[in-house]
Amino acid sequence: MHKLKSVALITGASSGIGAAFARVFAADRHDLVLTARSTDRLEALANELRAQHGSEVVVLPADLAEPGSVNELLASLKQRGIEVDYLINNAGFGNYGDFAEHEPATELEQIAVNVTALTALTRGCLPGMLARKHGRILNVASTAAFQPCPWLAVYAATKAYVLSFSEALAVELKGTGVSVTCLCPGPTESNFGQRSGFKMLSAIKDRIPSAQAVAEYGYKALFARETVAVHGIANRLLTATHRLAPRNLVANISGRMLATGRAKTED
Repeated sequence: MHKLKSVALITGASSGIGAAFARVFAADRHDLVLTARSTDRLEALANELRAQHGSEVVVLPADLAEPGSVNELLASLKQRGIEVDYLINNAGFGNYGDFAEHEPATELEQIAVNVTALTALTRGCLPGMLARKHGRILNVASTAAFQPCPWLAVYAATKAYVLSFSEALAVELKGTGVSVTCLCPGPTESNFGQRSGFKMLSAIKDRIPSAQAVAEYGYKALFARETVAVHGIANRLLTATHRLAPRNLVANISGRMLATGRAKTED
């Protein structure tokens, strides 16, 4: 890749919010590095963005749940001489249901993708940004980061890590020219429900935003250097309330809400 324009590395870019981020960055004339597990989807998206926007797009398929995948990805970037200006840590997934009944390997994969890979990629890209005194990092968390979520216990815990990590790092990086933004969307049109096994209630499903709307909001928050960006007025009010309420109360309310979805899943 010739360094003609700024480069955004987007993980989990094959669908949902990640693919939407790719379209938003390409429309604003950035070059892209796209990574996810699905080579075919990434290549199709890359061809779309090249044709529509003239962006240079590098596809680097990777399964971030696999040990060593982040090191291989970083090595590929270095080999190609690619400097990452914008790191979009979007890859992540959840697993809905009783923790005791889930496959242990799947729960550990959640942690590997949602926490370990995000942390390793941030650590790998950050020194170069600091040396250039320019760069922006966006970590995709969730409104689930603000409270314990029974039946999404590991997922919510990983997103709480992402939120805390981002807030702490944002303070460390003040005055360096590098910023960190944590995007916290609520339920969004994506394949999260299909992969996690959670069936959205119809009353909520009719009101959830598109992945494109969430990505556009996150893009603006990134360039405004916001530290925490919660998408949607209702979600902002809800997360503010959760931060003030007793944790045991929040956990029980969250459990009752998610148990409704559990009943729908078991029908």
